Amino acid sequence: MGLLVLRVLFLAVVIGIGVQLIRSGTVYSEHEFVPWLAFGGLLVFAAGVIALDRLTPRKRIDTISAVYLGLIVGLFLTYVLRLALNPVLAEGSPVIPIVELVLGTVLCYTCISVLLQTKDDFRFIIPYVEFVKEVKGLKPYVLDTSVVIDGRIADVVETKVLDNQLIMPRFVIGELQAIADSSDKLRRSRGRRGLDILNRLSNNHDVDFKIFDRELPELAGHPVDLKLVLLAKYLQGKVVTNDYNLNKVARLHGVGVINLNDLANALKPVVLPGENLEVKIVKQGEEVGQGVGYLDDGTMIVVEGGRDHINQNVRIAVTSVLQTSAGRMIFGRYEQLAKA
Repeated sequence: MGLLVLRVLFLAVVIGIGVQLIRSGTVYSEHEFVPWLAFGGLLVFAAGVIALDRLTPRKRIDTISAVYLGLIVGLFLTYVLRLALNPVLAEGSPVIPIVELVLGTVLCYTCISVLLQTKDDFRFIIPYVEFVKEVKGLKPYVLDTSVVIDGRIADVVETKVLDNQLIMPRFVIGELQAIADSSDKLRRSRGRRGLDILNRLSNNHDVDFKIFDRELPELAGHPVDLKLVLLAKYLQGKVVTNDYNLNKVARLHGVGVINLNDLANALKPVVLPGENLEVKIVKQGEEVGQGVGYLDDGTMIVVEGGRDHINQNVRIAVTSVLQTSAGRMIFGRYEQLAKA
């Protein structure tokens, strides 16, 4: 509603400017249609501005702020240099406007270019200055190679549970490309799956997905896992991974970690000792008399007294549940033995 009011006011102001130009005789011609032609051109220009605004609904505040701050700094530097060159240039010289134009163009372009390339380190936002080091609101998630190859991150994001920005470092993409080009068939298929997941994330317009291209000096010379941890620490974000060792390294550096295995285990139905389950015994266990079955979500169940019932659906009584970052195991007894 606010945008609609703003656009109506903008058109009204443009119409008022056009009427004033016609009445004041600023646009003068022997032909009567010329002022009205200029008035129509002004309306077309206003309509074009509104159309351009509607075609770009998702504007990046960091990019816009970098542009207008670059213009302000560039024009200020042009003014300062113009004052400094006054003693050198003769007063009234025709060269002065050309020098001012060239200086202004070069300085404005340079300032805007520098700010666009460093907008992740410094952002100028009215009415205050905000540094990226003081991250506010949702913090970014830095994706690990293992979690991209796993693929479940795309499914989790599509449920719209996570609204955080997803960061994919360029060096992780390089590692995925190396895996996809491997001579080993299994590694090659895993690498290609990871690249497909990245394409899926980047093509999802509901996901704030960004590729981090910059090479930070503090990341030079470190292995990929440590680079991920240091980058997450630099961005004040969290590492999303399935790697148990990377989980430990990140915690040693004081970086938050989201382990998708822990997330998946947290979403599994809770099974308490004493409850009854139905499961199909599919193979023998490691101990004498044990059988092994699996739930629909892949949870392994070790059944005491289940060895004699392989390939049969049995009813068991849960005795204990073991929960780890690697997964969950359920231990139970064949129900008839439990009753006996």
